[in-house]
Amino acid sequence: MTEVETTARAGLKLREANPTPVQPTYRRLARFAGWLMRRLTRQNWDGAPDLPRTGGVIVVANHISNADPIALAHYLIWQGRWPRFLAKIEVWSMPVAGWAVTATGQIPVRRGAHDASDSLAAAKEALAAGECVVVYPEGTITTDPGGWPMTGRTGAVRLALATGAPLVPVGQWGAQLLLGGKKPAWPRLVPKPTMTLRTGPAVELDDLAGDDPETVELATDRMMAAIVAVVEEIRGESAPPTRFDPRADRRA
Repeated sequence: MTEVETTARAGLKLREANPTPVQPTYRRLARFAGWLMRRLTRQNWDGAPDLPRTGGVIVVANHISNADPIALAHYLIWQGRWPRFLAKIEVWSMPVAGWAVTATGQIPVRRGAHDASDSLAAAKEALAAGECVVVYPEGTITTDPGGWPMTGRTGAVRLALATGAPLVPVGQWGAQLLLGGKKPAWPRLVPKPTMTLRTGPAVELDDLAGDDPETVELATDRMMAAIVAVVEEIRGESAPPTRFDPRADRRA
């Protein structure tokens, strides 16, 4: 498909783009969000040729803005998948957003709590049911000075190694033009920002097994390298040779 043909998918009615059954509230919210995104932004998508249309899949993406979960969900839903995001538990206490994530069955993550493993168990159940689980492996919006993906956390690769589900990278760029930074702000609508999203080949993990630290570290590095490669393609430039570590506030 050409870029024009694939990007045109964003203009399809939801029932045409994604007839897969889902909770009625989720479909209504997706229809409204798609309508809003098409009016506030432009979509520059690929056809997501490496995204499985059925079966359990783990999507990992770079995190650049408070607006990019909506841009990513818009892209995935119109590609035929209903995403279930792993998101910080704090989102569930926010007005409107808390109701939305509850109504659409997103998965809360309680970091550092005694029940933190519950989110992993819920993600495994979703994958076993053939769903699309979305993880932001950076754990937060990037603070890299150039907006590049940072060092990754291990949860997504542990989930992939434990379940055998494909680990598919998605790169995105443009949401930071709509909402920049970590703090809430008014969106910038002029000029109309373009949401560019691309899917890369699944991360190769067949040669790895177990959950020992060395294996997990290698798998995490492969995952982040795969995401960076897609972002480089989108941006048309090379990322720095080392990744920014937010915990150390410097490049690793």
